[in-house]
Amino acid sequence: MVLETSLSQKIARNFFRLLCMVGLLALSPAPAVALNEGLQCVPYARAITGVEIYGDAHTWWGKAKGRYERGKVPRVGAVLSFKSHGSSRLGHISAVRAIVDKRTILVSHANWSRINGKRGHIEDDVQVVDVSKKNDWSQVKVWYQPIGALGGTIYPINGFIYPKKQKSYAAIKASIAKLTGRPISRVALTEKPNIGTIPGATSKNEQRRMARLSHKKKQQEKKRSRKAFKLDQNFLRDLEKESESEKRQAKAILQKNEAANASNEDPIGDLLGQVSQ
Repeated sequence: MVLETSLSQKIARNFFRLLCMVGLLALSPAPAVALNEGLQCVPYARAITGVEIYGDAHTWWGKAKGRYERGKVPRVGAVLSFKSHGSSRLGHISAVRAIVDKRTILVSHANWSRINGKRGHIEDDVQVVDVSKKNDWSQVKVWYQPIGALGGTIYPINGFIYPKKQKSYAAIKASIAKLTGRPISRVALTEKPNIGTIPGATSKNEQRRMARLSHKKKQQEKKRSRKAFKLDQNFLRDLEKESESEKRQAKAILQKNEAANASNEDPIGDLLGQVSQ
């Protein structure tokens, strides 16, 4: 009887834990997904960014040299270029949609998550996090839809390819509609990604507030530094004054001793002279 009660309690606890996990996944921010588009990442990235490069994703970085500006800093509208890695031997490319903070961006890409056993889906507002030690965007983790969280794999990155001109929202939707053969009204693409739903992300107002606080803190540090420098200068001047005063006192004592010595140059000789007389 005791064994049955213990077993039932264990089952109840495990079931409760499962419900909690499901609840947490439901509350986690998830990107918008257009299912069963059957797309590869390359034509989708080309349509959304306007970067006219052809060939497998892993060749884009090399082909962009001399044609497009490249760099290590994310910009809205840029192409995020993944290196060949593990099973992703052809590489991958995504389009940057929003900058959340210095280590987090939102991208739009195709053919990443395996949903219902298939790839080729379009995913928008996908979280990508820089996990490199130097914050140089050389390594990232990417949101994986089936688990409702960042994937565990760390992907090596080439960098960012910047388009010559950033496409408008209307132009992007038109390009995706043409690529997928769907009406523009059915293109699942947010105009302005909602960064407020991203864990650890801050709103623009909060970012501005933090920037003001940072500026104020820097100004206070400068003021303290100037005050400390002024105190140091005053201390040095006081020290110099004390040193000069001590020098003068020592000189006066020396002169006094010399005068005393001059007046009593040979007291013993004077005494012997007086005796002889």
